[in-house]
Amino acid sequence: MIARIKRNYVPAYCDDFFNDRVFSSFHHPARPENWPAVNVSEEDKAYRIDMAAPGLTPEDFRIQVEDHVLHISSEQKEDKEKIENNYLRKEFTAPSFTRSFQLPESLDQDQITASHEHGILRIHLPKKEEEIQNAPRRIEVN
Repeated sequence: MIARIKRNYVPAYCDDFFNDRVFSSFHHPARPENWPAVNVSEEDKAYRIDMAAPGLTPEDFRIQVEDHVLHISSEQKEDKEKIENNYLRKEFTAPSFTRSFQLPESLDQDQITASHEHGILRIHLPKKEEEIQNAPRRIEVN
């Protein structure tokens, strides 16, 4: 589970965006709850999700947005030839997964993009222009 973000650092309406436990599916005992691991960061004009997914190709991912929820999934099918090998130990696999994130209203959902390089899936989630312009600013005391 992604650690809860302290509300004094992030507005409450963003809290669900960073915590996807609500969307966790039934847990498969052979995989960690949050496979694959993600990092979520905020920049001035966008959020970014970096997902560690070694061994997967861009074609392995299915990414969609529905009702302000971002769904990232991959369904891996075992290669019959690989199954028939006489493994003494087999730990290197890329299991199927689904990760979902509640998106804040401040995102421009039509401009979401994704790229994949060196085993990292990177999703760029741009903020709406009016949200960028209305961002809080610090006023210096003279």
